[in-house]
Amino acid sequence: MKKILITGSNGQVGSELRVLASHYPAFDFVFVDRSDFSLENEVEITTFLNRTKADYIINCAAYTAVDKAETEIELADLINHKAVGIIAQWCFQNNCKLIHISTDYVFDGTSAVPLKENDSTNPQSQYGKTKLLGELACLKNNPNSIIIRTSWVYSEFGNNFVKTMLRLMKERDSINVVNDQIGSPTYAKDLAEAILKIITSEDWHEGIYNFSNEGKISWFEFALAIKEISKSNCEVKGIPSTEYPTPAKRPAYSLLDKTKIKEVYKIEISDYKHSLEKCLDNINKNNKF
Repeated sequence: MKKILITGSNGQVGSELRVLASHYPAFDFVFVDRSDFSLENEVEITTFLNRTKADYIINCAAYTAVDKAETEIELADLINHKAVGIIAQWCFQNNCKLIHISTDYVFDGTSAVPLKENDSTNPQSQYGKTKLLGELACLKNNPNSIIIRTSWVYSEFGNNFVKTMLRLMKERDSINVVNDQIGSPTYAKDLAEAILKIITSEDWHEGIYNFSNEGKISWFEFALAIKEISKSNCEVKGIPSTEYPTPAKRPAYSLLDKTKIKEVYKIEISDYKHSLEKCLDNINKNNKF
């Protein structure tokens, strides 16, 4: 039985993979979070991987506190860059296939057309810089790796934009949401399903792939969709990013072109609103909010 190791198992994608695992009895899934498998100790990473002996690693673990990364640069680099390089090297030496999750933050946000995998990178935040360095280390140490860049991830698990909006819409009569950052959300369950489809296809094509749901929207429009589906009476107002300053700069445009993953792995990608409806339904059913 092939063994799949999932790091960052308590994160959004890791949590969705845990839910889906029961549908794949042919695989032995091993889920680890930071308490089981710390990415801050380089020696421990190799020791753990030698002990676990996985056939596949899905690296969902990351330092994702985008604003805190502006000051916790060393810690972000350790987790998002150096640890990824060590994992990739182990995979290369032990014939283990690696899928590593990356981000739209590797781009500078100045594009006006959907971003392709081979477009120039130019991260504008420390988080983005460490994630790009992680990509480069991954491909250098294991050219056979698959890297999936994604954006605006949300799910019924953990903290995310959707759950924050649901909370604020209950607490307030009106909220302000930036209307000049353009992209597309990613339902973590859809990404998890795509990852497992890649693994079960047994047709490995290394390289970088983009994945997000279909649609081109702003965070403001995303909030309006959440309001509509949840039937909230809260007023949602659009504001420019200049009125909501953050320590880390966000990409103004990070719409990802998904042509490659759709063609290579025949993955069908849902419209963002359809996936949002499914997520909100699960949140209600499972009392996740």
